[in-house]
Amino acid sequence: MKLKILPPSLREKKRYIAFEVISEEPLSRDDLISLIWKSSLAFCGESQTSKFNIWVMKVWKYQLEEHENVLRGILKCTREEVNPVRATMSIIAKFKGKRVVFHTLGISGTIRSATKKFIKPKE
Repeated sequence: MKLKILPPSLREKKRYIAFEVISEEPLSRDDLISLIWKSSLAFCGESQTSKFNIWVMKVWKYQLEEHENVLRGILKCTREEVNPVRATMSIIAKFKGKRVVFHTLGISGTIRSATKKFIKPKE
């Protein structure tokens, strides 16, 4: 028996948040995910965090002249919860005793447009 796909009208609306992380210590993708989850759980609690549907889609590493450790990425969340997710990310200040800064570059409805507008990966 073939599973039926939900029609678009019943699917959850999602948004993609392009972000940048500048840190004193190099961060891996797993470190980034744990930082976001811990901050979300501490700030909003488990029930609200479950509504966020947070998912780190892609992460790019950059080497900028003034900052050595820069990550840019795209985070998926539900449309209604964009502002609490942004607030959760802005609260993050430290990782293993080192300073970390999160910047939201922009919000988009698709991964493709978020990448083109905000990330601009080097190829």
